[in-house]
Amino acid sequence: MQIQSYGNITRWLWKTWKGYRTQAFINTLVGMIVVLTDLAFVWCTKVAVDIATSGSRHGLQLWHVMLMLVGVVFVQVSMTVANRWIRAILGVRGQNRMQEHFFERLLRSDWQKLRHTHTGHLVNRLEQDVSNVMALLTEHIPTLFTTLMRFVGAFILLFYMDRTLALVVVAIAPFFALCSRLYINKMRRISHEVRDAESNVQSIIQESLQHTLILKTLERISLQSSRLAQAHAWLRARVMDRTKYSSASLALMNSAFAIGYLIAFFWGVYGLQQGRISFGALIAFVQLVGQVQQPVRTLARFIPVIISSATAAERLMELEDFPLEDIQLQPNDSPVHDENQRVQLSVQDISFAYAARGDDPEKEIFRNFSVDFEPGSITAILGHTGCGKTTLISLLLGLLQPTKGKIIATPEGGGSYRLGASTRHLFSYVPQGNTLLSGSIRENLRLGNPKATDEEMYAALDMAQAGFVRESPEGLDRLCGERGGGLSEGQAQRVGLARALLRKSPILILDEAFSSLDSDTATMAMTNILAAYPHRTIIYITHREALMPYAKQVVRI
Repeated sequence: MQIQSYGNITRWLWKTWKGYRTQAFINTLVGMIVVLTDLAFVWCTKVAVDIATSGSRHGLQLWHVMLMLVGVVFVQVSMTVANRWIRAILGVRGQNRMQEHFFERLLRSDWQKLRHTHTGHLVNRLEQDVSNVMALLTEHIPTLFTTLMRFVGAFILLFYMDRTLALVVVAIAPFFALCSRLYINKMRRISHEVRDAESNVQSIIQESLQHTLILKTLERISLQSSRLAQAHAWLRARVMDRTKYSSASLALMNSAFAIGYLIAFFWGVYGLQQGRISFGALIAFVQLVGQVQQPVRTLARFIPVIISSATAAERLMELEDFPLEDIQLQPNDSPVHDENQRVQLSVQDISFAYAARGDDPEKEIFRNFSVDFEPGSITAILGHTGCGKTTLISLLLGLLQPTKGKIIATPEGGGSYRLGASTRHLFSYVPQGNTLLSGSIRENLRLGNPKATDEEMYAALDMAQAGFVRESPEGLDRLCGERGGGLSEGQAQRVGLARALLRKSPILILDEAFSSLDSDTATMAMTNILAAYPHRTIIYITHREALMPYAKQVVRI
């Protein structure tokens, strides 16, 4: 992945931050109140000790100060509880909103780009990287602001009490900046490697769980476990590198902080011995040194946070670089709304090749290919495996675009439209294999038509020879797992066919839609479809001889 400049990352974060500034402002306000109460606590304890050891101060009695301390502690506790609720409510809501944004954007991205990116890497970005960026925008940036405020406030109060000590304590800041500069670029590169290694681990786990049947039947569970162990070893090595550099930085910082604390303590004890300061001032010195050093410690911890967040931002920026599908028509401008509308498809002199990837050369599929699909026609597409049958379907659906030529839809009544993402409403599609989602059969069917009634769903199931749903005690509420788990391949395929039949589109595409069915069931389903939709254009890929007589046109690729 190309590493972005910090300027580009900052501009992207600023643009992204617009939708989450309310939460960031609330977190900043709470942080400012906490800082003020912490400084007030220091002042109150100093005055209380001075009153207890030397008598009244500025007209205040001890009980006045103790009452103020109680109020300060009450506010501190209230802000701690408020901060927890802000994170629980606004934090989760903001993270969900950002995740939903990138999730929808991925689903709307160019299909060819999307399918060449492993889903494990995408899921890792939607989970980990979104979480890191949201934490930066709504928590870390407000914390950085309040940290600087704490540093300035504590320094001013300490400077007011003892100028020399204040200057000595803050002298560690340049040391902090120098150490940060020395290792920040190295840490950024290592962070990239850690995030990529985590994505690789998630990809192996996800794929293995999806294909457990293959691993079991091929007896390759140990092999896959070894792959995961290797990925874990690589991740562990990268984490060790990151820990090594961060530990070295932390050791240097802690040494500087310890020296600063000792200087403040010795200075205060010496001043107390010489009678230059009060006992309350000594206590205040020790507390204020902590108040000054705590922001510097926080800033030191911010370096790996900023590096991690910058890495996460780059990975999300890469997702935003995925090209979106070219939507030339809005839904209300769609040329066809009626499933009985007759539409002609014309594939006009197209060429298409899959781009070279890695060691694989460019693979040409079509060259100057043409074919027409007349309105209401029934076309069988034949050809050997890998010849381009499914690629032609992808071109019709606008998932791919020809490198030359064009594909035109012409509805009766005039007008013509070049096929693409915006004309996908013309098609109902049944892809190869089991394509059900986890959930109920009702939920799967409503992907075809969200407004379908139970009667319409049962009618589509009957047409697809899926009567087993009606016979099931749960009916449409019968649950299935991931990829139709709990149903046989044939049952899942028939539910997928019913889902497509519910979609009100004039063109039905069947890509080996009967491959898991016996010949009698397949022919009965096809007969039902043709009888129910005499005006629909039907395009199907099949190797079944029993389905060949239905075709009025045969296209051999």
